[in-house]
Parts: sequence; structure tokens; C-alpha cells
Amino acid sequence: MTLKLMQGNEAVAMGALAAGCRFYAGYPITPSTEIAEVLSRQLPKLGGKFIQMEDEIASMAAIIGASIGGLKSMTATSGPGFSLMQENLGYAVMTETPCVVANVQRLGPSTGQPTSASQGDVMQARWGTHGDHPIIALSPTSVPQAFDLTVTAFNFSEKYRTPVILLLDEVIGHMRERFDMPDFENVQRVERLGVNVPPEWYKPYGDSVSDVPPMANFGDGYRYHVTGLFHDPMGYPTQRLDEIEAWIQRVNRKIERNLDEIILTEADGLEGAQTVVVAYGATVRSARHAVKLARQRRHKVGLLSLLTIWPFAEAEVARLAQNCRRIVVPEMNLGQLALEVERVAGRSKVRRVNLANGEMIHPQMILEAIEAH
Repeated sequence: MTLKLMQGNEAVAMGALAAGCRFYAGYPITPSTEIAEVLSRQLPKLGGKFIQMEDEIASMAAIIGASIGGLKSMTATSGPGFSLMQENLGYAVMTETPCVVANVQRLGPSTGQPTSASQGDVMQARWGTHGDHPIIALSPTSVPQAFDLTVTAFNFSEKYRTPVILLLDEVIGHMRERFDMPDFENVQRVERLGVNVPPEWYKPYGDSVSDVPPMANFGDGYRYHVTGLFHDPMGYPTQRLDEIEAWIQRVNRKIERNLDEIILTEADGLEGAQTVVVAYGATVRSARHAVKLARQRRHKVGLLSLLTIWPFAEAEVARLAQNCRRIVVPEMNLGQLALEVERVAGRSKVRRVNLANGEMIHPQMILEAIEAH
């Protein structure tokens, strides 16, 4: 362990290296640029590759290609760049290509305020690219978690053959905290499922017990077709409904059957709570203080911190809704994840606390919602 005073973006970069990332392609954009800066210095030391692309469209394409070639790969961006990545993000979903996209959110829309905090990309992370598809999006609440969840993002990506979004916000990305960084050799890494059949038997999108087909690296003698079109088990375009439907069911099933592992939350005082605050990202930090103040005033308040944004923790929120009077959802937007909470708990039970001007939500705002009648 090495004690450091570390920035959130730096922790993401170091977490990527610890997870085995050996390729980064990206375009500088505030407030995520420090991730690229760190990796541009550190990747070559480990035999990895860093490349600055001409834009975010190319960046996303490059990390897909690197992953198909066998390297754990990532990029980092913010709102405008994340918008440009959506088509190729969908391509990664369709081709089941592991990769990690860090989106350090800033105030928008458009170029907005590059140095102001926001949580305005929550729904874009889920539905930004077209079509019906599963997605995994993780959101750290601290610098140490930025490291840990970056490692987790790579592990989920490799295990389930899927792109994973690391959804930070400007506050977490730029703040500095004390962090005991572990030795990289002690970090648990997950490697993609390799191929154990001859090339002539290999089916890159075939059925498997886990619904995650083994992935052969291009250049290792396994030649197969890669396309953004719906494809058969060999990767060739198809219009057969039985093959299209089988693909849709399998890629959704490989996530849905593993929700217990993928959905990560932190609970504080939920047992017997009459009011529960559901928060994520930097807003958790304000929520913790608001809950502390409320308990000092003898309110029965709990806090559920969502480390996994997507898939949404539907079952856990449903259980909470059955046992509490109200759920307070603070967000640095106009109510994006609150829509999911309301869908599960009912609109009458949910109190929104929203701020979408680039400022953090203050604990007092959350406290007022807790005490409101």
C-alpha cells in the first residue's frame, strides 16, 4: 500500500493500469483531461500504448479495435464528447467488445460550462445509443472509489463482453483525497474468457453456459467477421428472426442473470428508517451530512448510495418503498434517476431535490426535504 494525496481523475487512471489497461485513445476535454495526461506518461512504462485521436468518434473506434486485438482498452471524455461516442458505443454493444468509457460529467447541454459539476448524463448513459440493449454504468462517490470502481469496470467489461461506462462528475474527478493505493499485483483482475477450440470450430457469438461467448483475439489465427449489423453465431449479417431474437435475448440475459454481482450499493441505517435518501456520485457526500444532521434531530433516516447506476437497483428500491414513508432523491440535474425511483416507488412517495446550474447540492437542501411534511 502506498499513501497518496490523489485526485479523482488520477485515481481512475491508476485504477485502469492496475486492472490491466494497456491501450488508451482519447481527445482532451475538460474535466476529464487529467486521465489522459496520467496515462500518456504511465502506459508506455508498462508496454502499453497511448494515442491522442482527432476526435471522440475516432477515439471510441480505436479502443474497440484495440480490444478486438486483445488489449484491455479505455477512453475518457465529458458530455459533448460522450455524445459523439454514442454510435460507436452501440457498435461495441452489438459486437460484444469489452472496453471502458469514463465520462466525467460537466454542465450542459452543448459545451455548457466545462468546469462546472453536473449529473446530467445519467439517462444518456442508459439510452444514448439507439436500440434496445443492456449497459453497465458505475458511479464513484470518492477518490478511493474512483480507483476501485475503475478496476470493477474493467472486470465487468471483460467478464461479460460489454462496454462499461464509468460515470463520474466534475467534483469527484477534480477533488483530492487521501488514498492508500494498493500494489497492482494485489488487485483482483478478471480476464476475458479465452478460446479452447481450433479456429475452424470457433463461433465468436455462439451460445455458452454463461451467455458470454469466448473471445478470440485478432492476430491469433482466429478469423471471424465483425459487424454492427445483426449477425449469426459466426458474425455474418443475418435477417433471420430466430438468430436476431436469440442474440437480443442472450445479451440481455447475460446481464440480467448476474444482477446480484453487478448492482453495487452502500447502505447506511436503512433498518427502521421512515425516510430514505437515494443518492449517487458527489451528491452522496452532501447526503451523508444531511442524514447526520437529521439524525441529530431524531429523525429516522437512512441512506442508500448507488455505486451502480445501470442496471438500476430496482429490487432494493422496491423493498425500501414498502417500509418507509418517503424517498428523497437529490441530483445535480432536473430529476433523471428520480424517474426510475418514482417508477418503482410511486411519484407520491418521492421528493426530488434538484440543482442544474453547476453547483453542488447543499446538505441543507436535502435536510429540508427530509423534514418537509
